[in-house]
Amino acid sequence: MANAEVAKGSPGTYTRRAMPALTCPSCGRENPEGFAFCGFCGAALDAAPPQGREVRKTVTIVFSDVTGSTELGERLDPETLRRVMSRYFDAMRAVIERHGGTVEKFIGDAVMAVFGIPVLHEEDALRGVRAAWEMREELAALNEQLRPERGVTIAVRTGVNTGEVVAGDPASGQTLVTGDTVNTAARLEQAAAPGEILLGDVTYRLVRDAVEVETVEPLELKGKAEPVPAHRLLDVAPEAAGHARHLDSPMVGRNRELSLIRESFDRAVSERECHLFTLLGAAGVGKSRLVEEFIGATSGATVLRGRCLPYGEGITFYPVADVVRQAMGEHDMGSGVDALIEDEERAPMVVERLAAVLGEDSAAGIGTEEMFWAVRTLFEGIAHRNPLVVVFDDIHWGEPTFLDLVDHVAGWSRDAPILLLCVARPELLDVRPTWGGG
Repeated sequence: MANAEVAKGSPGTYTRRAMPALTCPSCGRENPEGFAFCGFCGAALDAAPPQGREVRKTVTIVFSDVTGSTELGERLDPETLRRVMSRYFDAMRAVIERHGGTVEKFIGDAVMAVFGIPVLHEEDALRGVRAAWEMREELAALNEQLRPERGVTIAVRTGVNTGEVVAGDPASGQTLVTGDTVNTAARLEQAAAPGEILLGDVTYRLVRDAVEVETVEPLELKGKAEPVPAHRLLDVAPEAAGHARHLDSPMVGRNRELSLIRESFDRAVSERECHLFTLLGAAGVGKSRLVEEFIGATSGATVLRGRCLPYGEGITFYPVADVVRQAMGEHDMGSGVDALIEDEERAPMVVERLAAVLGEDSAAGIGTEEMFWAVRTLFEGIAHRNPLVVVFDDIHWGEPTFLDLVDHVAGWSRDAPILLLCVARPELLDVRPTWGGG
């Protein structure tokens, strides 16, 4: 029920007057009336925020423009051209929104998208770059339809730039962004050749470990006093982080935490049980470094790893699918499962249900409980040979069904030395207050 208060009207009558939700001035998300701080980003809330207030934010701008649109207009009648461009804009909007961006506006035949407004994400630059890459792929698929239908194809050029902008107040629905960052993104787009994606220098530095680029000569852009560094995008890794974690520095002051993980592993081995250990901590405090130290000092165990993704389609079982593929190694699913679980009767059922975990179409219709059983059976089979350590990273991004699976394996595994080592930020407890494990 929406927030409301009771107001007295004529004698004996009362009316309910809706209370407006408080909109966070930082992230633009709505919070229940009475909150002092935003439940999403932690920023202070103002019960009566001034409307029209502008905010400064660091965002990523994607500017994409159709090349040769004049020639296209000459070849098509206006009604056909409108339909073609509508299909193009719809396809581009879908990609942008799938990556968490906002279409700021369509300008003629150009698309301007913003990543970081109204909701800020730590990997907005990477989202913007992946969106630009996928927009080009989506356009190629659209052209395969337009070529036989209309005898035309669309070519675009794209610029991506990251920096500070001034934006309208999200509370009033006005998110128009202005600033040199926007202008530079537009200039990068204009400097790109048809089919090219040019990245600004700041954008590239934020995503460098997830992309392959070719550095171009600094660009002389209109309105810019100095040449602007730029990078031609050649490839994007599908799931890589923008910055690779460097885990080779010496570890200092974490002996107690390390001993707790080792103790949990030793108990799992001695008691032949599954133990769930969750390592909670804010970003950058050294959780991954601690895990590496533990793994490096653990001999005789099979170690499998999976990582939850912050967004995307079909990501519920992504970390588990990663673990399953590692377990199979060079074997196909059938021979791999046969070798690992050594149970001729159950092996075909495990193979069928693991195929569902991997998202194979042939396994459609298999329920989550059956998939849970197959993953648990696989883990137990591996652990019967050697103690098993399964590291699930960034589980604060995990889908509820994935977290249910981890709970299932931890609670139902029998006679198998398994350590489920989960790494998460404290936000995990916002969605799973009763989450256990260390």
